[in-house]
Amino acid sequence: MDNKQVTISVYGREQICANCVGAPSSWETYEWLQAAINRKYKGRFLDFEYIDIDKKQVIQKHKEFITKIEEDDLFWPVILVNDEIVSEGIPHLKQVYKALDENGLELQ
Repeated sequence: MDNKQVTISVYGREQICANCVGAPSSWETYEWLQAAINRKYKGRFLDFEYIDIDKKQVIQKHKEFITKIEEDDLFWPVILVNDEIVSEGIPHLKQVYKALDENGLELQ
């Protein structure tokens, strides 16, 4: 299988999700995911982006997804792999790793 570029997007906000009391912040989760994924996949073919739900967005797909988060009452952080939701609220690495594998990312 050939590696291809994979984008991991984390949508979050400073405020902790009401369902995730005691969990790390969205930003801390983003940093933790970057570290864990880069250790396993050695950072190759990976792009990471953090999107703050409370900040004005200029990219249309981010605007649209923030609307979806609000309309569907999704828990944050919401983690996407190549624009597909992998996790919401407190993430589980196994789900994220499975999505990366399904998107053609190979262990290095």
